[in-house]
Amino acid sequence: MSCKRGVEPVHMDPRSILRRNFGFKEFRTHQAEIVQCLLDGRDVFALMPTGSGKSVCYQIPSVLRSGVGIVVSPLIALMQDQVHGLRQNGLRADVLNSSLSGDEAAAVARRVSGGQTDILYVAPERLAAEGFQNLLKRIPIALFAIDEAHCVSQWGHDFRPEYLQIASVTAAFATVPRIALTATADAHTRADILEKLNLRDAVRFVSSFDRPNITYRVRIKENGRNQLLQFIRGEHPQESGIVYVRTRRRADETADWLRQKGIEALSYHAGLSQQERLENQRRFLDSEKRVVVATIAFGMGIDKPDVRFVAHLDLPASIESYYQETGRAGRDGRPADAWMVYALADVVAMRKLQQSSEGDEAFKRLQARKLDALLGFCETAECRRIALLRYFDEEYPSPCMNCDNCLESAETWDATLAAQKALSCVYRTGQRFGAAHLIDVLVGNPGERIRRLGHDTIKTFGVGKDLTPNAWRSVFRQLVSGGYLAIDMAEIAGFKLSEKSRPVLKGERKVRFRKDPEQGASRAPAAKTRQKPAAAEAEPARALFECLREVRRGISQDLGIPPYCIFHDKTLREMAALKPVTREQLLCITGVGDKKLERFGEAFLKAIRDGGPYERSRS
Repeated sequence: MSCKRGVEPVHMDPRSILRRNFGFKEFRTHQAEIVQCLLDGRDVFALMPTGSGKSVCYQIPSVLRSGVGIVVSPLIALMQDQVHGLRQNGLRADVLNSSLSGDEAAAVARRVSGGQTDILYVAPERLAAEGFQNLLKRIPIALFAIDEAHCVSQWGHDFRPEYLQIASVTAAFATVPRIALTATADAHTRADILEKLNLRDAVRFVSSFDRPNITYRVRIKENGRNQLLQFIRGEHPQESGIVYVRTRRRADETADWLRQKGIEALSYHAGLSQQERLENQRRFLDSEKRVVVATIAFGMGIDKPDVRFVAHLDLPASIESYYQETGRAGRDGRPADAWMVYALADVVAMRKLQQSSEGDEAFKRLQARKLDALLGFCETAECRRIALLRYFDEEYPSPCMNCDNCLESAETWDATLAAQKALSCVYRTGQRFGAAHLIDVLVGNPGERIRRLGHDTIKTFGVGKDLTPNAWRSVFRQLVSGGYLAIDMAEIAGFKLSEKSRPVLKGERKVRFRKDPEQGASRAPAAKTRQKPAAAEAEPARALFECLREVRRGISQDLGIPPYCIFHDKTLREMAALKPVTREQLLCITGVGDKKLERFGEAFLKAIRDGGPYERSRS
């Protein structure tokens, strides 16, 4: 194996680089095997959950193989963060994207041509550009890494047409190994990725989808904002989190409202200028006490390890989207929450959005099935982790005891008769009305509109007085979620019977629905039943940890990079617990490699030895 310029021959093996540059003693699941496949020149497909160390799988081979590792990534901010982190680890990394000036881009091209770059991050649009392809022809290439590979599939949750050009570009370099990586893809999407990227002969690695440190909770939406505020104040005060909403306007309004309530919140969506998006993302990444309210534009590329919660005020489009977005929480391995509220209106809105979207009927049917699966997850009374992993063809052995259904004993009830009444009411009113009108008919509310339409004379008028309006809203929500009722695009939120409803109406099929808690009733938060991270730490260790965070914050501000590019919280907690006082002892801490020891070691050792503050640069 030949030695690259700038890399010492003694360290030319994967484990040495892992230890020296990344500060890890051992590879995680599948990492060593993937690295070896790429070193052997073989193509790889890797499906690994967020926080599992996907990047190391191509970063180390990029250093060890002759040439430059070309990494295709969809987000500018993600590329920049990766480059910041690699440089702090002592590796030679660059980025080529639209954020660079002409002179800056030319300087990067010179470094790449001169053998001064080991890893180069590019956007898919850049990869397909004629000028960049000319550059590729002039340099040795170590490998191609296609990150967020699900973007190539129309069946995935984040399709990017630019990804379709990747296969034709890489085909010109037949001897260069390729690796496609994603954290989220069902069986259909995996097959499509392999087909679209021409990776049919790739060695395939599929890791467990389980994120055991995440607690999954779903609530019925009563007043979404107030519920969110209660959740943040009660469970995650002064902690980082992401709130997902459906629209740009809702992102701005929710962020404004949270700020009025004393929560440090920012908004993020495609309607902001590129400068605003980058600035808000920087402020979120740099701060340890901020919340970002975002649309799906914030779905990929967020590598902030200490995100303690991800909240959904609106339904995501699919389980893949939900898994990807909630996967932004707890990347440091510590307890985190995935919290969501939804209501019938959310289900109706998503159904209508799908039906009115562009795409052929096959695509719409697939998206409808994906939404059905998500709604099934929302309404299930079984362990949510079991339901979530089953979707990805993974069996979980027993209830996880770390979701709301496990911790709060979700109840179900025989809703067959109620369902028959509701479906009959839909039919007898002409299959053109939404839940509000139908509930008024069922409970016998003789309003002016009901009398005018003659709905006070039909057989279903008043037959539902045994249930409250809230209970009926739950019935209709679950009828829509379960596919018993469809959305009529010709009417405003009008329901019509589906084929699935007929056996229920005929008494040939029984249905059981999840029993909602009484509106406004307090439910003990699931997170209260598990030990909070802070409670597990002794006071001296906690105080030292906060001191180390201040040191890290000072260094990150001096360098203009996110704090986690210096050290992750996990590393600082280990420092606080073990209290190393020599360089040799500090080097034994997970996440401290030779390069970071050289650059930052003394500042952290000083804080550990005598609590000394970080001395800011005067330059």
